[in-house]
Amino acid sequence: MQKPQLLVPVMATPNGTLVHPAYFLLVGIPGLGLNAHFWLAFPLCFMYALATLGNLAMVLIIRVERRLHEPMYLLLAMLSTIDLVLSSVTMPKMASLFLTGIQEIEFNVCLAQMFLIHALSAMESAVLLAMAFDRFVAICHPLRHASVLTGPTVTKIGLAALTRGFVFFFPLPFILKRLSYCQTRTVTHSFCLHQDIMKLSCTDTTVNVVYGLFIILSVMGVDSLFIGFSYILILRAVLGLSSRGAALKAFNTCISHLCAVLVFYVPLIGLSVVHRLGGPTSLLHVIMANIYLLLPPVVNPVVYGAKTKEIRLRVLHMFSQDGR
Repeated sequence: MQKPQLLVPVMATPNGTLVHPAYFLLVGIPGLGLNAHFWLAFPLCFMYALATLGNLAMVLIIRVERRLHEPMYLLLAMLSTIDLVLSSVTMPKMASLFLTGIQEIEFNVCLAQMFLIHALSAMESAVLLAMAFDRFVAICHPLRHASVLTGPTVTKIGLAALTRGFVFFFPLPFILKRLSYCQTRTVTHSFCLHQDIMKLSCTDTTVNVVYGLFIILSVMGVDSLFIGFSYILILRAVLGLSSRGAALKAFNTCISHLCAVLVFYVPLIGLSVVHRLGGPTSLLHVIMANIYLLLPPVVNPVVYGAKTKEIRLRVLHMFSQDGR
């Protein structure tokens, strides 16, 4: 089969003709050969199966069990839905790359994957912020919890998270299309990210750099600040309780959410810092990007399933029925 033309002139502009590649080449993990990539595909497929089954089980259990139709669990269902879509956007293509060694990804497909990765990450950040607010109200103002976080309010939060993720990141494919790509076509990850595609351009990327920095600070940066502030207030309220047992019980309700926040934000902040420092993409960049995108969809259902009594009992009940 004949491969598509490597570089395709798109349109003439005052600054010259825009040139877009027909496809990009995904590297996978730099420094690893075909055999190592092939064997890595199997644990990756296992992770994808675990993420799919775990998050799907979360959504179905919360949907079926009427006792779980509470703000915390409805937000958890949103988080699981986002993780389910995010893992489906990234892991199958990675597994195909590792198994077959086929590196090509079409230009527009790469931009679509990039948009979905960034938009879904912003939605997940918003849901984590909403869950932090839920824990803050439940611990610091328990008598107002039922009136503040109602079903319609949670629905509005979900719609706001969806809208914000779409609006902020929708321009990214278009500001990447305004660039010419006349250097290497190699993307140094197993998936497409804005920073990596931008670096392949041989034209001025100031708009991309400024807008990328703006959205990472105004979306994830603001969310992480509010989450941190929520936990400062929660910690102050917990330490003010007279009973040590009551304090531990109150803070124990936050452990699952804290794990989800750390798994999401620590690799994200690290990845943003190393990208902003510039220089060539290193193995550290790639590992942190893989942790940032692959770990939360796998870890979140495991942590919430183990720590949330209602979900754990429902899962055990399902297995006990199957065993009869």
